[in-house]
Amino acid sequence: MLTGLRGAIGNTIREIQNHHTIQVAAALSYYFFLALFPSLIVLSVLLSLVPIPDLFGGVLVTMARLLPPQTMRNLYSVLADVLTANRRTWFSIGMLGLIWITSAAFDALIEALNIAYDIKDNRPFWKTRLLALGLGAISGILFLGGLAVIMVGPRFGDWLAARMHISHVFAAIWPVLHWTLAIGFTVLGVELLYFLAPCVKPKFVDTLPGAILTVGTWLGLSSLLGVYFRHFADYGKTYGTLGGFIAFMIWFQWTSFALLVGAEFNTELAKARAARQKSQASPSQGPPFPQTSDRAA
Repeated sequence: MLTGLRGAIGNTIREIQNHHTIQVAAALSYYFFLALFPSLIVLSVLLSLVPIPDLFGGVLVTMARLLPPQTMRNLYSVLADVLTANRRTWFSIGMLGLIWITSAAFDALIEALNIAYDIKDNRPFWKTRLLALGLGAISGILFLGGLAVIMVGPRFGDWLAARMHISHVFAAIWPVLHWTLAIGFTVLGVELLYFLAPCVKPKFVDTLPGAILTVGTWLGLSSLLGVYFRHFADYGKTYGTLGGFIAFMIWFQWTSFALLVGAEFNTELAKARAARQKSQASPSQGPPFPQTSDRAA
């Protein structure tokens, strides 16, 4: 078992180089960056309909925990200029932009995951575009779920226990539980991407190792980038007002990289399982994975 795991890790590192994963992640970061502002515009309008004061401001504060300070200053500036104008007009423009860019971004992600899984996608254009929109919607819902859990904070358990007569055990474990739920939403979202996007038929549980690796890598890289941007790099001095956006692009690139690394790891684990099953099966039986999905028809 450990030998197979070491082999999968070694093969993953080799395939990352062979598939030019860092370069593909850079291309994905371009699409994700374009999708950012339409998403935030639409989200700000939708959250303004919820009878909770400054709910969108809470979202930005939560984002500030992960992103470099210069990036957040630029983000605040752009959103303030846009949202102080006609909000409904910008909502319409943002929605149209979001639909177009989301379909392009997740279509590029589908192609990148197919490369990671060593699969040629023969599904028609319209099917992958509709799938891309569906993946964008699912990812957005799970992202908002995880964000909501983080935003209620570690004191939510005490607040809920006082008003709904819930056991104080719940209040005691909530500070740990709310981070567990937030990470769980993230892992589930990545699993669904690995399960639905590529033109293969993995078992859902087989996507879990790569999803865990992706989320762990993403959290680690985000933390390291945060330390680097706060204490060692000042892109504002070098690039001026573009510094925050460049930092954002770097963060998106490493987020995409983590996502593709998890897919590569799942692929190598699947190949290792297929090799074991082939060695144990009769010569007439072929390997069960990877194979083209029925979705390709």
